[in-house]
Amino acid sequence: MQHKVVVFGEMLWDCLPSGPVPGGAPMNVTLNLHQLGLDSRLISAIGNDAEGEQLIEFLKTFNLPVDLIQVNEAHETSKVLVNDEDPENIKYTIVSPVAWDFIHWTKEMDHSVADSDAFVFGTLGVRNSESLTTLLKLLHHKTLRVFDANFRPPFYDFEIIETLLGFTDILKINEDELEIFADYFVIDPTIESVCGHLDTHFPMDLICVTQGSKGAIIYKNGEIFSHSGYKVQVADSIGAGDAFLSGFVKTYLDKLPLDKVLDFACKLGAFVASKKGGTPRYKISEL
Repeated sequence: MQHKVVVFGEMLWDCLPSGPVPGGAPMNVTLNLHQLGLDSRLISAIGNDAEGEQLIEFLKTFNLPVDLIQVNEAHETSKVLVNDEDPENIKYTIVSPVAWDFIHWTKEMDHSVADSDAFVFGTLGVRNSESLTTLLKLLHHKTLRVFDANFRPPFYDFEIIETLLGFTDILKINEDELEIFADYFVIDPTIESVCGHLDTHFPMDLICVTQGSKGAIIYKNGEIFSHSGYKVQVADSIGAGDAFLSGFVKTYLDKLPLDKVLDFACKLGAFVASKKGGTPRYKISEL
């Protein structure tokens, strides 16, 4: 059976020195899930402008449904200024406000989330109260809720983060975010300490920590599963974490053992890191 996944948040243009490319973590995840054979849909918003039309046309080249993407008449399509001087440590300057800051709730998106096998969300897409209000309504559905922290300073707030953690079944963070959690909760910045604290205080099933070229770990009920990652020639790291999450969601929904989940997620993350841009086209057989 084809799994259904709904993703909530930003879609945008990554403005690199070499030129603009489509991006945004939620859009990248949605496209990867689609290429992996899942029925994936994106809840987001664009402006009524040429940049928004071009993003929609880009998604249509993948045959991705775009019916849950809203057109905002008052705000422009999102752009992000990207510094890629260090391919393994990309830096972003995110323009605000933009169309996806104002995603409004609809019955159609509500039905889609209610009917899904998993619902993926993050922090950047709810930096504005209107999109946050919409997300909180959608999080009350009892699907598998996957929180991709994806902190982008200064666009995150721990009061909001703690609220979102209360609706989280699976949390995905990176090494930098692990240290941010440690600082906020005033605990040791170790995987055991941070994951143990989060697991104790919030009703989540498991936590995944990505470690860049060093692989990733899964923490579940005090047990740690680790993978050292796949070594590749990095073209750029844009979208590698999004690809990892997509591979994770696919294999987790397929009910594979956690070591197999981790292996496939690391494989897909490394594959995308070896390609330029966050949404390279591929078939599963290429992996």
